[in-house]
Amino acid sequence: MLRASHLTKKVASPGGELTILDDVSLQIRAGETVAIVGPSGAGKSTLLALLAGLDLPSSGEVWLGEVELTARDEDERAALRAERVGFVFQSFHLIPSLTAMENVMLPLELAGRSDATAPARQVLEQVGLGDRLQHYPRQLSGGEKQRVAIARAFVTTPAILFADEPTGNLDSVTGEKITDLLFGLNAERDTTLLLVTHDQRVAARCDTILRIDAGRLLPQTQQEQVSA
Repeated sequence: MLRASHLTKKVASPGGELTILDDVSLQIRAGETVAIVGPSGAGKSTLLALLAGLDLPSSGEVWLGEVELTARDEDERAALRAERVGFVFQSFHLIPSLTAMENVMLPLELAGRSDATAPARQVLEQVGLGDRLQHYPRQLSGGEKQRVAIARAFVTTPAILFADEPTGNLDSVTGEKITDLLFGLNAERDTTLLLVTHDQRVAARCDTILRIDAGRLLPQTQQEQVSA
């Protein structure tokens, strides 16, 4: 489903060139759930952005199925993301001027779907927000906002879902409910899930845990493996 080969990301800084990621290679199977863990500043979110085609590496390749993302321009990568990729972020990234329903309909409409209403309503009901369809983000709690974000991510039936600290802005009880929802929908729809998390309880629910430190992926012998 997803393959990265020798990914390196370097950026300029006042003190000289910084290496954010250093020669990272990995493979993720279709249907697999994978957690990326490590200390703050280790390069986790940078790796997620490169794997999703939101950014380009300084060197190396990323393949989504048979498509090399790193060989495509931004418009081509955006079109591929719209077709095959879903996102859930820590800060929700909902559009304030749109209702919950309109936020979830948006990716379908951008893809040219004329039947966006029915699938948006269905997935919002599935995440327990059937009575919040016409509410704006400012009228929703943090947990409800993340439910809308999850609904928006799944409404296009993505092949792979990227989640960056999906429970980071939530209290522990709400975070646990959101985690249950995320993994439940993922299993039901047989989506490949790749998430960045500081929460070891969330990571432990994944098939594989990849640990990054100082921009480098730890050797396989040091990886934490959990049974599916």
